[in-house]
Amino acid sequence: MDLFNSRGVAYKPAKDVDLSPTSSEFYLTANVKAPRMVGIVVKIFAWVLEMRILGKLLLYVLKANNLIYKLVGNAEIEESPVFLPSHPVEEKENEEVKYIGVALSETEQVQEAVSCLPSWSDTEVDSLNPSFHRWTIMDYSTAYRSRKITPLTVAERFIAAVSESSKPPLNMSFFINYNVEDILKQAAESTNRYEHGQPLSVLDGVPIAVKDEIDCLPYPTTGGTSWLHKLRPCTSDASCIRYLRLCGALIVGKTNMHELGIGTSGINPHHGSTRNPYNTSRICGGSSSGSAAVVAAGLCPAALGVDGGGSVRIPASLCGVVGLKPTFGRVPHSGVLPLNWTVGMVGILAATIEDAFIVYAAISSKPKLCFPLLNTSRPIPSVTMAKYGEWFNDCSDDIRICCSNALDKLQKHHGWKTVEVTIPEIEVMRLAHYSTIASECSTALSSYLEKLDSSQLGWDARVALAVYGSFGSKEYIKAQKIRNRQMYFHRKILAHADVIVSPTTGVTAYPILNDALKTGELDYINGAALVRYSIAGNFLGLPAVTVPIGYDKTGLPIGLQFIGKPWCEATLIHIAYAMQALCVADYKKPEVFYDLLTQK
Repeated sequence: MDLFNSRGVAYKPAKDVDLSPTSSEFYLTANVKAPRMVGIVVKIFAWVLEMRILGKLLLYVLKANNLIYKLVGNAEIEESPVFLPSHPVEEKENEEVKYIGVALSETEQVQEAVSCLPSWSDTEVDSLNPSFHRWTIMDYSTAYRSRKITPLTVAERFIAAVSESSKPPLNMSFFINYNVEDILKQAAESTNRYEHGQPLSVLDGVPIAVKDEIDCLPYPTTGGTSWLHKLRPCTSDASCIRYLRLCGALIVGKTNMHELGIGTSGINPHHGSTRNPYNTSRICGGSSSGSAAVVAAGLCPAALGVDGGGSVRIPASLCGVVGLKPTFGRVPHSGVLPLNWTVGMVGILAATIEDAFIVYAAISSKPKLCFPLLNTSRPIPSVTMAKYGEWFNDCSDDIRICCSNALDKLQKHHGWKTVEVTIPEIEVMRLAHYSTIASECSTALSSYLEKLDSSQLGWDARVALAVYGSFGSKEYIKAQKIRNRQMYFHRKILAHADVIVSPTTGVTAYPILNDALKTGELDYINGAALVRYSIAGNFLGLPAVTVPIGYDKTGLPIGLQFIGKPWCEATLIHIAYAMQALCVADYKKPEVFYDLLTQK
């Protein structure tokens, strides 16, 4: 390859690209050329990248080797750039959903969601799965209302569990910050409301954790760093937190995350590396690592994350929980660190799809909110799922087999059908998304980084920020042209299907090695495998959900993902609910698990 003459690809007009299963479009696997780096190697790499002349040369070589110039920066693209993944709201009547009034409060929206849920007794739950059941929001609410337990007792058990999990031998590093006094104060107020028969909603007193990328008093917002909160103080709650408080939710602290959200492992040299409750020697995924882990470990039935490149769905899949990323613009973004304006969205990690649904109801805004009727005796009569075979199968054998079996089970049980399609230029979309998130993150942080001693950054973050800062306006504009193409492709595919189905990740949770704990690690090959199926949800603003469906040969969780049409979260939730119902009997208890309701 002539590195200094990186000619770009000339793309044919999007309207001329064949999306049929017999298309001649070539599936390009991720072209990642970078070894795993830790310790002194990643330090040397960071130092070289930060050099004025040699750094620029190395960055050019890296980007050329990874096809950034060929497929994005120097490409010839006919389409105009699209800078925001906004979608029109289409009016379509549907018997399986409930339309929600525009003037409802957050608590009323939660009540509407609850009215859409089936009413299962404890006996029915036990008969479904006698071996393992995570306590849900409705379990907490029912226990509180029946006076079997109080929010104050749950809070005390939560505090004890977090304290235990933070110490040897576990060292789980679930939280960056939690305030015992504040938790007990909230719990006492909630307990008082139940004693007077006046809970605010089913969320009243239910522990909810928050990724440390979202403003939430009385905590600083660190973004997983050791310094950001000193330059950007948190002065008020984010909108989504304010909505949860209005519903009485017990906000229990700020969860750990990959530094600045710029990695997918959750390994953090400042606040400890969050460990996977299913195997404490494995990663949780990122960047919403702590939020996934606390749900998996039973500390909370739900937690908030932020998803800029699979950062909710990846850790949800690796930790065996549900991850829901709504449509771009559905959840207000005010009070969230502005690290990636056009690709990042608040998402929900939850024990079950019903829990994700309830929290979604609390924090969602218009336009045109509608909820799935999960309490109907009949499922959606007809669902068409689009599947791109080469992409679907580009994962480990365990994941491919498990996801294929789950999809077969769904088709046979409900009579739904799968149609084969071609989704062109998936690797191009990944690189365009990377160019976009890199440009937006480095721009958002530029005023802070100017005042910062680089020694306060983790070494892997220093490398990432050096790479991020190398992207210019030409690459950013070309990436937005690619966004336009991909929005066209996905719109055409979803005109003939209800969802696109894929694995959630290409690999299961890989080991946390001791050599990465102090410096962080660069593992772009595993990183590319983790984000392989996530990009459309972020770059194109589409809603997506991951559901746990099984385990690999070593017992690590596997998730199946459904990507939906814009504003069609109700359909996604309904499909996820059907998938969950077919898999729940086989769910396994993690190695690290806390039962806050009964302490069995």
